[in-house]
Amino acid sequence: MKAEDVKNIAMIGAGDMGHGIAACCLMGGYRVVLRDIEQKFVDKGMAGIKASFDKLKEKGKMSPEAYTDALARLIPMVDLQAAVKDADFVIEAVPEKLDLKKSVFADLDKYAPKHAILASNTSNISITEIATATSRPEKVIGYHFFNPAILMKLVEVTKGGKTSDESISIAYDIAKKIRKVPVIVKKDSPGFIYNRVNEPTLLLVSKILEAGHPTPEEFDAALKPVMPMPPFELIDYVGIDIAVHGMDYFSQVLSKDYKPSEALMSYLKSGNLGKKTGKGFYDWSKGRPAIDLSKATREFDVNHLIALQVNEATKLLEEGIADDPKEIDLAMANGGGSPFGPFVLAQSIGYNVLLAKLEELHTKFPLDVFVPTKTMKAGNIKV
Repeated sequence: MKAEDVKNIAMIGAGDMGHGIAACCLMGGYRVVLRDIEQKFVDKGMAGIKASFDKLKEKGKMSPEAYTDALARLIPMVDLQAAVKDADFVIEAVPEKLDLKKSVFADLDKYAPKHAILASNTSNISITEIATATSRPEKVIGYHFFNPAILMKLVEVTKGGKTSDESISIAYDIAKKIRKVPVIVKKDSPGFIYNRVNEPTLLLVSKILEAGHPTPEEFDAALKPVMPMPPFELIDYVGIDIAVHGMDYFSQVLSKDYKPSEALMSYLKSGNLGKKTGKGFYDWSKGRPAIDLSKATREFDVNHLIALQVNEATKLLEEGIADDPKEIDLAMANGGGSPFGPFVLAQSIGYNVLLAKLEELHTKFPLDVFVPTKTMKAGNIKV
């Protein structure tokens, strides 16, 4: 099978990610079945797609003809067997629970045609592990979109332990066709590229809370002038529970260092989870918090965060998760708010400057995650 043979895509899960991915596939010219476990979820997903397209049409980014054509290729469905019976490519976006994903993949394997590729939009869970639920591990891939899928460009295309090169190549070409920026993750590993490179920042936040200084506002005030949303505010925005969940997972599969500090856990226990509850590190009851820049700490600066990112990115090269620094930079620049990836930044700032910052962090918080890698110390990666 080649990418041009793929005509029918089945989207399993119609939530925010699911209906966003389905919208992207419709805009790429595919026939898309949108499936969820209850009609009300399917209806909500269908309404979400229509709302996205309405906005694009209003802004002149989608012609009335393209709008009508795209919606005509969208088929709502609750019956899983019927949803995947003609699928060439299936994308799963159900909640991040391994047992649930495995049971979904076992059903997909049973009902989807033998040639169909089965893709998971998981942000963290092992693709190799998900593939064990099927009789076609060579056709199981990771296909991680970023939220909101209709706007964000990055798609991490992840190779499981038994995934064939053909499956990866087809998925890569489909991502290109739907106007995304695909990056191949060559080895199944926690957090793939984007989340893995960013996770040490969460660890630093957890340790700063434990140390009791600087305060979240003092820390964020130092970084706000150079970041669209500094770390504590961003965690509040996404949800402290989500951050803790991610750290818990990393602490089990990558390093015990990631175990969330009691200081971070206290927010979870109090139910103050950030924006969604109205209070977290900040008060969100009147909208986005106003961070007082005059409170900026001198203890940390943006180069500490860049040093952590660069160091973690070098681990991806050393571990064979990616083999080209340009690909890592491409992922980092397209998955979030930064226009540059870590290696471009390291080249412009200087590895010696970042190495000194990393060593400062390791002195303050002697954790294995903060130890400079051989590649970081050599400091000779050019992009």
